[in-house]
Amino acid sequence: MNQIVAYLTFNGNCREAMEFYQWCLGGELQLHTLGDTPMGGRFPRGYRSYVVTASLAKDNMRLLATDMLDRSLVRGNSMSILLEVSDREIMEGYYNRLKEGSLETQPLDRTHWGDLFGGLVDKYGTQWLFQCKNMSNDKN
Repeated sequence: MNQIVAYLTFNGNCREAMEFYQWCLGGELQLHTLGDTPMGGRFPRGYRSYVVTASLAKDNMRLLATDMLDRSLVRGNSMSILLEVSDREIMEGYYNRLKEGSLETQPLDRTHWGDLFGGLVDKYGTQWLFQCKNMSNDKN
């Protein structure tokens, strides 16, 4: 099976962000820190808690992340994570939890093509898009 998986890089707050995403989306979170590596004891204490690899998995969703970067971290606006959900209530729950401390770029609203759509930039600078397909029969 081939797939594309979102992989995020953070600046020392990967654990906090991934725990927040787990609270928002659910799923199983696995974290491995620099201190967990065979050479972990060689790093300064402050660096040992940096996340080398984090994985959040639920159903067909998978989000990977790290604190490790060998160059300056630059957040841009050319990439977004799209959550395509078939149940309106589930999508609204994801949106409302991720909205905590975020910049709402597009409130959830029905589109001219019948889907529910919205977007936000969360408190960690990650851009999210939300789409619930086939809303044409929904009366809300």
